[in-house]
Amino acid sequence: MDIPNTSALSLSQALATGSLSCEELMRATLTQIHQTNSQHIAIVSRVDDDVLLAQARQRDHELAKGQRMGWLHGIPQAVKDLSDVAGLPTSMGSRALYPLHPTGDGLVAARLRAQGAIFVGKTNTPEFGLGSHTFNDVFGATKNAWNPQLSAGGSSGGAAVALALRILAVADGSDFMGSLRNPAGWNHVFGLRPTPGRVPNMLPTPGGLEQLGTEGPMARHIDDLAMMLATLAGPHPQAPQALADDPAAFTPPVPPAAQGVRVGWLGDLQGHLPFEDGILDMCQHALGTLAHAGCHVDDATLRVNLDAVWQAWLVWRNVLVGSKLKPLVQRPNARDLIKPEALWEHDRSLSFTTQDVTQAQHSRNELVQAFDDLWQRFDVLALPVSQVWPFDVNWRWPEQINGRTMQTYHHWMEVVLYATFAGLPCLCVPAGFGANGLPMGLQLMAKPKAEWTLLRLGKAYEEAASAMLAKRPGVLDSAST
Repeated sequence: MDIPNTSALSLSQALATGSLSCEELMRATLTQIHQTNSQHIAIVSRVDDDVLLAQARQRDHELAKGQRMGWLHGIPQAVKDLSDVAGLPTSMGSRALYPLHPTGDGLVAARLRAQGAIFVGKTNTPEFGLGSHTFNDVFGATKNAWNPQLSAGGSSGGAAVALALRILAVADGSDFMGSLRNPAGWNHVFGLRPTPGRVPNMLPTPGGLEQLGTEGPMARHIDDLAMMLATLAGPHPQAPQALADDPAAFTPPVPPAAQGVRVGWLGDLQGHLPFEDGILDMCQHALGTLAHAGCHVDDATLRVNLDAVWQAWLVWRNVLVGSKLKPLVQRPNARDLIKPEALWEHDRSLSFTTQDVTQAQHSRNELVQAFDDLWQRFDVLALPVSQVWPFDVNWRWPEQINGRTMQTYHHWMEVVLYATFAGLPCLCVPAGFGANGLPMGLQLMAKPKAEWTLLRLGKAYEEAASAMLAKRPGVLDSAST
């Protein structure tokens, strides 16, 4: 068995039947870590090899006695370093916090552990998960799986790179402003931002504003993605806003479905969004694959004041981020340890009035209505996952795109805010490789709660683009484009 390139579900089956041992899988995982992680820094807060091998042997012992915990029994995992894992430090990428020593698991770790996962460490993230570029002063920058001189994206950069480098077979991410979609697209893997509430959000809601961030699955295969969603999703007594739907509905196999699906291409939003050369063409090529699979693809127009939506987004985001950072910023000398982009979010949040928040809500309602109008004609809407190709890992963020100045440290990722702000599930699929040899992703958005539609379409795309999707770092050739 080619363990590093085997899907999570196939590994699970092999472990369950005894054709693969948990110890063998752990040794293969550690080999991948030793060969790649020092250069790419995907996994942080690593657990010692001897400890992991002992845990793997314990999982084998349990299997021998017929005690299988779940589908992840014996499968290595690493939770994004914004969430707690008992026994591992939490940093959130911040010197102001590191090291925190949680005594219990957060929701993601608890649900993965209940299925038998073994935690090899955490996946790297930018400070507080802010910014689509995974770097911090605790562990350094995560490098792109396809070119270690370039950014991995973020904030789930560690997770995406761990998947692309075959360290992990499946991973968790979280998504506020494209935080799992962007790194998925930049590292040639799948990422699903679920409908808000699909995976319970345990954070309090400040000032009546809905929380816009959500955790979700990342994988190299759609069936693995669906199984991870089934594991993370489901109600929780401490999250009253969580969706009550049975998460078992996402259990694979996912049947492919593209025939007759109406896909609307939003492109550059009638010139509102600048893009680096080649990105729109690459994503339209991916749409051609969907059309060949049976989709009806047509141009779509989002009829709303996009400048007003951007300003509303800034208000909403500043308030949410500022409320989370406020207790930390108030500590003595804490500001000296926090990156300026985070302080900018916090400081701006202090200036907004009730009228500002009310206007932001009005603009958001108009965005939701504009999408509702499009759902009369389309089942799925498509956008690129990024406006730029992976950039120099030493940059903090791109300051301009094709001569257009970016207003903020995240303005270059405006393309991902629409699914977030409208509360839509969104699947990022690998779109292929540009002339520069770098990966790009395509966002596929659907109505709220329509994750199954996206998964079925994603499965059809996976089958239609199987040769391109099989490419992995180090073996890229001309057939990839």
